[in-house]
Amino acid sequence: MRPDSSRPDPEAHLRADRVSVERARRIVLKVGTSTLTGGKAVVDPRRITALAEDVAAAVRQRREVIVVTSGAIVTGAGLLGQRRPVGGLSHKQALAAVGQPLLMQRYAAAFESLGLRVGQVLLTQRDFANRRQYVNARRTLEALLGMGIVPIVNENDTVSIDEIQIGDNDTLSALVASLVGADLLVILSDVEGLMTDDPRRHREARLIPQVTRIDASVLRAARRSQTAQGVGGMATKITAARIATEAGITTIITGGDRPGPLVRLLEGERDGTVFLPEPRPRSSRRRWLALGIPARGTLVIDDGA
Repeated sequence: MRPDSSRPDPEAHLRADRVSVERARRIVLKVGTSTLTGGKAVVDPRRITALAEDVAAAVRQRREVIVVTSGAIVTGAGLLGQRRPVGGLSHKQALAAVGQPLLMQRYAAAFESLGLRVGQVLLTQRDFANRRQYVNARRTLEALLGMGIVPIVNENDTVSIDEIQIGDNDTLSALVASLVGADLLVILSDVEGLMTDDPRRHREARLIPQVTRIDASVLRAARRSQTAQGVGGMATKITAARIATEAGITTIITGGDRPGPLVRLLEGERDGTVFLPEPRPRSSRRRWLALGIPARGTLVIDDGA
């Protein structure tokens, strides 16, 4: 039996699909490693070209699109002849330092062929935790959008450590969507959406087309519905959906292998899993307080304790 939180609700589905999706003006599109590589060991330039064409089609519809991308580490590994990233944190940071420029070069070339320019934005948790940096990051992204430039966002893997690390780009995409007040967050995956089970192991696994509330039953489904590559699989995508929907942002997890996944959604085709937004989202400052400041503290015990 399908959990109540994911039971189709015709009226809610109409509201989400016809209003939140088709009328979305500002969109954050998250592209994971598996989408860029197609399950292989290196980024496929043809997939970046296809992604750029999809985004360009949305821009021609007078929409603003911010791309949150993974792929720097695997690009660096491929450039250095490594079949897959290995080693500790510092080694992966070195791979990111090598791979990020080439990844951006490929994005720039793909978008330039379509008459669009891109701008690189690298962020860490600190940019969301510090109010001044948070506001400045938002202004920078809005300035890029105002100039007709497509922002390409990634975590600054080269300098990220535990204290300032976001950890995965699913979460980063939700933080960026909240930061800029996006209307829609689309997370591309190597699976069709949130499934009742892992489709690679269970043929009877079914797509959950809509989630009205993220609860324990949805989290259990996420643990069963895995993705092939990336840091956190489906669980981090559900975390991202929770962050975004609490900010009032409709979120869709959908397969990235189909042609033009973004424009298909914007033109009314219903692929993937739609997560409906909270009806009363938090204000911008409350979102920052809830999401931007990591929990931290110290315990001091003196001699008299």
